[in-house]
Amino acid sequence: MHWQSSQRLELVHYDIRGPIYLKALEMEAAGHEIIPLNIGNPAAFGLEVPVELREELAKAITRSGGYTHQLGNKNAREAIVQYANQMGIWDADLNHVVIGNGVSELILMSMQALLNPGDEVLVPAPDYPLWTAAINLAGGVAVHYPCIEENGWQPDLDQIRKKINTRTKALVVINPNNPTGAVYSLDCLNQLVAIAEEFKLVLCSDEIYDHVLFDERKHVSCASLGTQTLFLTYGGISKNHFAAGYRAGWLIMSGLKKEASDFMDGLQLLASMRLCSNALAQAAIPVALQNFEQIRNAVRPGGRLFEQKNMVVERLNSMQGLSCAVPGGAMYVFPSVDKKVFRFINDQDFVLQLLVKKNVLLVPGKGFNHHDDHHFRLVFLAPISQLDEALDRIQELLHENLV
Repeated sequence: MHWQSSQRLELVHYDIRGPIYLKALEMEAAGHEIIPLNIGNPAAFGLEVPVELREELAKAITRSGGYTHQLGNKNAREAIVQYANQMGIWDADLNHVVIGNGVSELILMSMQALLNPGDEVLVPAPDYPLWTAAINLAGGVAVHYPCIEENGWQPDLDQIRKKINTRTKALVVINPNNPTGAVYSLDCLNQLVAIAEEFKLVLCSDEIYDHVLFDERKHVSCASLGTQTLFLTYGGISKNHFAAGYRAGWLIMSGLKKEASDFMDGLQLLASMRLCSNALAQAAIPVALQNFEQIRNAVRPGGRLFEQKNMVVERLNSMQGLSCAVPGGAMYVFPSVDKKVFRFINDQDFVLQLLVKKNVLLVPGKGFNHHDDHHFRLVFLAPISQLDEALDRIQELLHENLV
């Protein structure tokens, strides 16, 4: 008997930890030292969780041994409601906040609760691939709308409108964006909200990087700009507080909540089936939402993330055949490789050669459901010295593959 995986997985991929990543693990097991610039995991590069959160966890251990409410403990949800109010989401309330084991779990749960087979969801291209995977896994259809590299990776609003039909159920916005680092303009956000309200699309706004902002950019929550559709706002402590391993995220439902009571019942059911999210991590949420100084220091001029971002962008743009837009937020750059200049077949060929020949791990652009085959994502969380070494190796590989 040969046991095969479910057919539901045929359209599901997650290349951030896909085949090239697995090859890197094999190489590490064989003794190679890999520079891992494939995943936004701050702790792996020495970026520590703020001391206030660690102290709160230590105090919470003795009272966190049992299940919490299925939506999350009351103190944590009250803190999230207050945070939502600060963002201008005035109608947030305790009964429409769901805490999850990271935003990832909440994306999966909300797509399962929302979608019927064949329902379409508009997703940016490039995207964070979990969105496309979650939609497909829930029986929906991910329809990708382009973001324009020449315009700082802002969404193509005309293309969004053209892709809407009677099957379209939701619009996904990722801002600040993973993988491009784009921060959308206020005009763009207003137009995205207007489209969602006009066509009564659920607006799913992934705002996990809402404090990871550079060069005086400001974050505006989509749900603060409208009330005439259903808004789902996703956030957490994994990036703002370098606490990816804590697995503490939340979903805030706002807007036309009364018209979404069945959907909320579905979320309640799914939340109950997994019993609760991590109780210990939930205890850190109220403290986290009062402490943003560490990330603010990291992203301001002279801060670690700011300087690493600048160095990476400058070096990439100095390399023949590469072009890199300046990220306004998040922890990534998404450069383009000029295929006329190099002998690489495509982005996967470039990334695989870089791993095998130079021991540097990146993710090909196709892994983010991008429409072309000559981009890659690089995470700039590593210290300057390590990034410098990785960029030297990238430059070596490019030189070796000149046409």
